[in-house]
Amino acid sequence: MIHIQKKLVGTGQPCFIIAEAGSNHNKDKKIARELIKAAADAGADAVKFQLFQGEKHYSRKTPAFKYLKAKGINKNIVDLLKDLELPPDWLQDFRDYAKKCGIILFSSVTSIEDIDVCMRLKFPALKLASFELVDLHLIAHAAKQQKPLILSTGLADMGEIEDAVRVVFDTGNRELILLQCASVYPAPAHIMNLKAMDTLAQAFGVDVGLSDHTQGIHMAPAAVARGARVIEKHFTLSRKMPGPDHAFSVEPAELALMVKHIREVESALGTGIKGQRTSEEAEMYDKARRSIHAATKIPKGTVLKAAHLTVKRPGYGIKPKLWDTIIGRSTKVDIDADEAIRWETLG
Repeated sequence: MIHIQKKLVGTGQPCFIIAEAGSNHNKDKKIARELIKAAADAGADAVKFQLFQGEKHYSRKTPAFKYLKAKGINKNIVDLLKDLELPPDWLQDFRDYAKKCGIILFSSVTSIEDIDVCMRLKFPALKLASFELVDLHLIAHAAKQQKPLILSTGLADMGEIEDAVRVVFDTGNRELILLQCASVYPAPAHIMNLKAMDTLAQAFGVDVGLSDHTQGIHMAPAAVARGARVIEKHFTLSRKMPGPDHAFSVEPAELALMVKHIREVESALGTGIKGQRTSEEAEMYDKARRSIHAATKIPKGTVLKAAHLTVKRPGYGIKPKLWDTIIGRSTKVDIDADEAIRWETLG
């Protein structure tokens, strides 16, 4: 089991649900605190922000992203990110506020400095986005902290993932979670490849989950039904807010509904043992299943023939599969039409 504060992640445990605040705080401390509260109120296990510095994160020579231009965002990517940088000195307040709200807080990291900030604040886990998966030096530094490490695997092939996993394991850190991810914003359903979670789990022997960038909330419960131990979902206070990630994020009421659906799916998975009747099904078992009944009034001493019998509900009588067994037996009592045939009424 992987421990993230008091939460357990692994087989047999509830899915660990991360409400991804990301950069949807718009560099406004009040909005960020509202996001923490909204995530807690929705029932998420954790709320996560992103640490990055625009100048260190991207080259200014990076071509414009089409998906941002389609949203009317024409700034250079560096300038866009500078407007969304989360000041590290906010994080201690956020950590304490999250504790008060009853939710775990941690962050995605993009640099050695980010990792060190998180460790000073005693964050219980670290997350690296898909785009950082090829930075093995960064992954190694994160893994050396001996904290649970969550790696998204969008865009990566199995060789690149194997490189990253080996780097983590070489540090002695076995608390690794791999997230399947489609790195498009928003991501269409047909590229999600949920079956890849099976591949990652089988290949690397680690817990797996989904970083979900689709619109709506239906993909996350589907992933949980397929075995996801962790779900990460972007959320916002309002999709009408300005910024690159709000449009494909879910709003607080949707986040709460997603959490509810995930918990219901987990409950519905059951034990896998077929034939266990629940207390909720007891009445239907008695009254709605079929059994053998009298097709007509049957006097005491009658030798039963097929014409005397019928099969209908409820199930108070002898099971229909024993029809041939009771043909030829005599009745010990008078039996009314429509009455269930019971063993105690037969000779």
